Amino acid sequence: MGLSLLWALLQDMVLAAVPALGFAMVFNVPLKVLPYCALLGGVGHGVRFLAIHFGMNIEWASFLAAILIGIIGIRWSRWLLAHPKVFTVAAVIPMFPGISAYTAMISVVEISHLGYSEALMNVMMTNFLKASFIVGALSIGLSLPGIWLYRKRPGV
Repeated sequence: MGLSLLWALLQDMVLAAVPALGFAMVFNVPLKVLPYCALLGGVGHGVRFLAIHFGMNIEWASFLAAILIGIIGIRWSRWLLAHPKVFTVAAVIPMFPGISAYTAMISVVEISHLGYSEALMNVMMTNFLKASFIVGALSIGLSLPGIWLYRKRPGV
């Protein structure tokens, strides 16, 4: 792992911790767990960054990072005596696909203003599906650790 990759990873984690901390404050998270929300947001985004860097696409990388956020959030909730959602919801928000959703929305507005164009429709559908799959990966990935770790009886 080169020094430039390490620096980019550190920068990505710090910049992802800021919105995680901000959303945790908006959600009135207790003061004692605010640093953990920021740390978990940075760790989750860092895992996604590394997965993308090593060739995984953004949907699967988001899924993997959301699973890790869910597992760590459940472990920290037992340690800090707080609900897991206190940590996980604020930590996963920096990974939401704002650029893809915004580009899809702008394409829809341009289609309604300029009329149908195959290029605009392609941009709209590509970005809409990308944003939808990322949001789905985040929500499923965040809920799977709770299903795995809290299940008392066998699945079959």
